[in-house]
Formats: sequence, C-alpha cells, structure tokens
Amino acid sequence: QVHLVESGGGLVQSGGSLRLSCVASGDIVSGYSMGWYRQAPGNKREFLAVEASNGRRTYADSVKGRFTISRDSAKNMVLLQMDSLKPEDTAVYICVYSDSKNGDSWGQGTQVTVSA
Repeated sequence: QVHLVESGGGLVQSGGSLRLSCVASGDIVSGYSMGWYRQAPGNKREFLAVEASNGRRTYADSVKGRFTISRDSAKNMVLLQMDSLKPEDTAVYICVYSDSKNGDSWGQGTQVTVSA
C-alpha cells in the first residue's frame, strides 16, 4: 500500500505561478514513476505530466512549455512547477504513483484556482 499527500494548491491570478508537491510513503519499491493529473467539474481526469524511474519526462500538449515536473527520489517526492497559469487550468490536481508491485496509487488532490 502506497499513500500520497499533495500540497501547494491555492488561488492565483492569470499569469501567476504555483508549485505543487507530492510525497509518497508506505510500500515504496525501486523503479517507480510519479506524475500528475487534473480534474475539473464535469470533466474526466486529464493527464498532465509524468517522470519515469529513468528520468524521462512526458507532458501533455496543454501544459508543455508552462509546467515542469521534477522528482527527488531520496524523499519519494515529485514536484510540479506551474507557470503562466490560465483560468482553464482551474481544477483539482491529483498525484499518481506507479510501480510493478503496487500498481497505481492516487492522492486526494489539491485545488488550484486561477482567476481571470
């Protein structure tokens, strides 16, 4: 069992920045990947970014060039730096952890609201 706790959400103006963090604990194994999704009311969960165990980063087109994912494996932590935020970025941002033993684990999410 892997537990995830996100933090860093809040209210910002359009064009502003936020940095989200997510810490994993529990049955952590080597070779895991961590990433971020988001979900707005009425929408399905949307993939944003992931960093694999080998360091490869993958981004959705909607956030490429504005968001940056990074990880600190020693702390089992993943970060999401979000710049040039837009009102359409408003959503609950959800952390995900994945490994071959545990499969996928999901956090509870942190609210990000971007005002016009």
